[in-house]
Amino acid sequence: MITAILIGAGARGMDAYAAYALQNPGRMRVVAVAEPRQDRRAAMARAHQIPPERCFDDWRPLLALGKIADCCLVCTQDRQHVAPAEAALALGYHVLCEKPMHPEAKACIQLVEAARASGKTLTICHVLRYSPFFAAIKRLLDEGRVGRVAAVQHIESVGFFHQAHSFVRGNWRNSHESSPMILQKSCHDMDILLWLLGKHCLRVSSYGSLLHFTPENAPAGSTERCYDGCPHTATCPYFCGRLYAEEAAGFRRIVCRDESPAALAEALKTGPYGRCVYRCDNDVVDHQVVNLLFEDGITASFTMCAFTARCTRLLNIMGTHGQIQADMEKNEIVLSDFVTGNQEKITVRTPRGGHSGSDTGLMEGFVRTVESDGAYQRSSAEDSLESHLMALAAEESRLTGKTVDLEEFRARHSASGAAPQAEGSRLAQQT
Repeated sequence: MITAILIGAGARGMDAYAAYALQNPGRMRVVAVAEPRQDRRAAMARAHQIPPERCFDDWRPLLALGKIADCCLVCTQDRQHVAPAEAALALGYHVLCEKPMHPEAKACIQLVEAARASGKTLTICHVLRYSPFFAAIKRLLDEGRVGRVAAVQHIESVGFFHQAHSFVRGNWRNSHESSPMILQKSCHDMDILLWLLGKHCLRVSSYGSLLHFTPENAPAGSTERCYDGCPHTATCPYFCGRLYAEEAAGFRRIVCRDESPAALAEALKTGPYGRCVYRCDNDVVDHQVVNLLFEDGITASFTMCAFTARCTRLLNIMGTHGQIQADMEKNEIVLSDFVTGNQEKITVRTPRGGHSGSDTGLMEGFVRTVESDGAYQRSSAEDSLESHLMALAAEESRLTGKTVDLEEFRARHSASGAAPQAEGSRLAQQT
């Protein structure tokens, strides 16, 4: 059994990753926690039976204890990942770090270099690599079932309710406080394109904007908060009272850990998730398109859009001998064979849990990484860095209107001024 310390007991840290220890007590145990919010720190201590002397409101006194476990889970906010992760690596911890590493390319490169120097592993939470759905697509591509891949269309349907919760009212609404949305939400997608294709990305261009969630689009007579007497609650799709009762019900625990109707209503009346979506301090995009050129002439287009009824990912992979069309939420893959004319419909069974069971798969993989002292890794730090640079280059292109060369972009943000050769890249690794 491996032991772990947790830095950041938020929704991902406590409810997704540390929860693995409760579900698998013979594989992992969390022995210490650092979390500034007293209620979440106390909840973590109760659930994992962590003694008071191992509970801290800051990561620094925790790491000052030295290496007291096998691994460290860094699940703080986006701009707070690098310092504790670097310190943990220097102490000899294997580190699991929530994505994104950091909203600045230089800091991401710095963290990966720190991992390389430490001799320990840095695993970024690109959970989609552990999804049975994407693993099935990867197998079809590796078996050559569509021939040579020529082009990919990939759509991330964010979901109107998810956009309102996370990227208008929530923690990732403002790029100056967190990250650009294309990085925070879609470095997953950049990573999965790298993994599926097994090719490096060469150039990126992008367009997008904040189209809808602005004060100019607020309905006449609307109020600062949904419960301030707004006359549009019956017709506004983003009215918090309905949203958290229906489409966004899965986010209620984030709004208020006490999910009783009275506590939830009070949280919506006074907290950030009850604000009018047209009157928040959000600045991240609500739609963006990215065009990518990969090695061997493969092209890909990626679209991320808030204005969808479902949260899902849709893929159209076009090859010289066949085509794959897939819907992640439905767990359906349709393979068309150009030679036989046959269509094969594959329904993928996914386990329960976040990201269609991918959160559990990620933790299984990370435990295996720690147990093997780094001999096993499905996703190297170098691979994760490339996906981050793709997303950040896309944001630069969106803001400047210019196509960005990835090698030049990396060199520009490296301390050495040159793009280092990728070491241990595992783009095409499956298991």
